[in-house]
Amino acid sequence: MQNYVNEILNNIQKKEPYNTKFLESTTDVLNSVIPYLNQHPNLKKLSLLERLVEPERVIMFRVPWVNDNGEIKVNRGYRVEFNSAIGPYKGGTRFHPNVTIDTFKFLAFEQTFKNALTSLNIGGGKGGADFNPHGKSDMEIMRFCQSFMTELYRHIGDRTDIPAGDIGVGEREIGYLFGMYKKLTNKFDGALSGKPLEFGGSFCRIEATGYGAVYFAEKMLNSHNDTLKGKKVSVSGAGNVAFHVMQKLYEYGAIPITCSDSQGFLYDEDGINLQIIAKLKHESHESLEKYLDHRKYAKYTPRTKFHKTRNDIWNIPADVIMPAATENEINLNDAKIIVKNGVKYVIECSNMPSTPDAIKYFLENNILFAPSKAVNAGGVVTSVYEMSQNATFEPLNKDILDEKLKEEMKKIYIDIALISKEYGCEDNLVIGANIKGFSKVSQAMIKQGVI
Repeated sequence: MQNYVNEILNNIQKKEPYNTKFLESTTDVLNSVIPYLNQHPNLKKLSLLERLVEPERVIMFRVPWVNDNGEIKVNRGYRVEFNSAIGPYKGGTRFHPNVTIDTFKFLAFEQTFKNALTSLNIGGGKGGADFNPHGKSDMEIMRFCQSFMTELYRHIGDRTDIPAGDIGVGEREIGYLFGMYKKLTNKFDGALSGKPLEFGGSFCRIEATGYGAVYFAEKMLNSHNDTLKGKKVSVSGAGNVAFHVMQKLYEYGAIPITCSDSQGFLYDEDGINLQIIAKLKHESHESLEKYLDHRKYAKYTPRTKFHKTRNDIWNIPADVIMPAATENEINLNDAKIIVKNGVKYVIECSNMPSTPDAIKYFLENNILFAPSKAVNAGGVVTSVYEMSQNATFEPLNKDILDEKLKEEMKKIYIDIALISKEYGCEDNLVIGANIKGFSKVSQAMIKQGVI
């Protein structure tokens, strides 16, 4: 089956050589499911891989809007509806100036298998725009979101495609998007998740991805007769996911010693003070460097002083690494430093933060590695509970939701650990996660015919 996989990957590269992230993602998944393909040779006859790597629908559209100076601006909007074999498309909305169609194809492809790891019936999608919300006024963000939704509303719905938030899209943006959706469709339904509590949002949704990652991590360590308690943890990012990862780590007795933003990283050997981080990043939107005004013994390294080929945050010795910022923030050079520092666990919290060669190096050096598609599934799990609440108009208790999230994350770990062992690759959670997601999606596609 290796030849079959190589043929598919070569075809992708020929068709779209500029979509490097998508090729990276498909290469990772397809190569790791070869043991499953060997046991199911009929998949080649059914052209399963050819169908699986093609998104069902790719939407791209113009987003004109007017800034506070009365100037007309134009951005590009996207929605990639990748696979609906096991349920309606579900995935985040990202506003960031560097996104392209490649970004959303790879994210939607990954989302398909991430969602399939849960016990819930949801397919995979992703979207957003090359709009930068940083430095924009509330009115500018509102006008952009309303313009964006005037096209997006045609393609979404509570049984079709349910966008959520992502980088650059939080409760504020979701609120503006939902308001315009409601006006255009005359419907109050669960077509978007991540809404504020006042109009259909779910308890724990903001915290879910970060909390879920730590629930997964604790189960992973417990299965190796270990615990997070007392561990020093290096976390990247300072946004929603990273903040709630650090918050839950403290509850488990671990000590997050780093965090980062686009301008540099912070190291506090006594543990990151979350009250200061909340004030800097969530209230005043300032650089992490301002943290030193409150804790002078902490250390801040600006990105301008990073090594050209490394992310210097990973130089800090730690027991556990939990990247929670963005994709490809751990390369092979970083991986070598991480291994040299004696790190035991690398647990991905953001989408694909490690490059393929970094992951390969971790596995070759017996690092216990957990891939993002399993670790950060908590957000989508809680989003589906929000959808359920919207359909029944019966909100769930916060404690009940948190317990459901914890049990779902534990189940995901157990499922993929068992599959990795079944295929002779014990503790290789990359193979376990990819085979688990792939098998569920592929079997659903087969049973629905050639569509």
